[in-house]
Amino acid sequence: MKRILLLAILMAFSPYVLAQDNYEIQVYSSEGLPAHSTMFELHSNWVAEGSHALAGSRYTAEGTEPTHHAVHETLEITNGFTEWFETGFYIFTSGNPGFGYNYVGSHIRPRVRAPDRWHLPVGLSLSTEVGYQRPRFSPDTWSVEVRPIIDKKVGRTYLAFNPTLDRSLHGPGESKGFEFSPNAKASYDALRWKKHQREDTLALGMEYYGACGPFTGFDPVRQQQHQFFPSIDLDVSENWEFNFGVGIGTTASTDRLIYKFIVGRRFTWKRAAPGKGKGDVHPEK
Repeated sequence: MKRILLLAILMAFSPYVLAQDNYEIQVYSSEGLPAHSTMFELHSNWVAEGSHALAGSRYTAEGTEPTHHAVHETLEITNGFTEWFETGFYIFTSGNPGFGYNYVGSHIRPRVRAPDRWHLPVGLSLSTEVGYQRPRFSPDTWSVEVRPIIDKKVGRTYLAFNPTLDRSLHGPGESKGFEFSPNAKASYDALRWKKHQREDTLALGMEYYGACGPFTGFDPVRQQQHQFFPSIDLDVSENWEFNFGVGIGTTASTDRLIYKFIVGRRFTWKRAAPGKGKGDVHPEK
């Protein structure tokens, strides 16, 4: 079984996903959804200080809509199929003053993970995504992302690293090959309290999102993107997810100030009945 899962992980390095951009701003954890469960997440981001349209033009120098004061809403639907495999689907939208509210694009994300019974010293999973964005929002309309995910919880401290590689499949960036876009997160459970035989937490953290350029030779620093998000994670239920952060861009190519909020709700469609064997399931009431 281990060999089959390792092969699946290697196959997931398929060359086909959409860069994260400012639509779904999240450092991935290695934990996957259990089988027979679905997570609905809404990613809401507001660009307080972003790119502006050129004088006399509707678009920026890249030929895309400006991001200043844009509201990005992304619906993410993820379904768990087994203890080690899940698939997510995304719908991106953007509302921009003077440009209206528009559909941006969609992509799909299969992911495999090392199951807990392997007893690895760190959490380990791998996601790939393939997707499309309309030309008015990105000159690279088709792109691919390969995202290894490594994380670890030690006491109250959580650490995660996503050394992401992404590539344009259609557009001006196609010739660059794979580009390095690392994401990382560190958080600390500042508050803990017991409730209904479980421990709820409020964690304070720092998230980082970067886009450094081609893996074989990074872009000049002024052309790279680097954002830091002080963040809050609220864990009050195994079925709910809450994350809030304020992003600060540190280079000329990065949106300078972004507010983000993520809310998610998990639904379990089947579960083991009390006193039944593992093979006996019934719908959640």
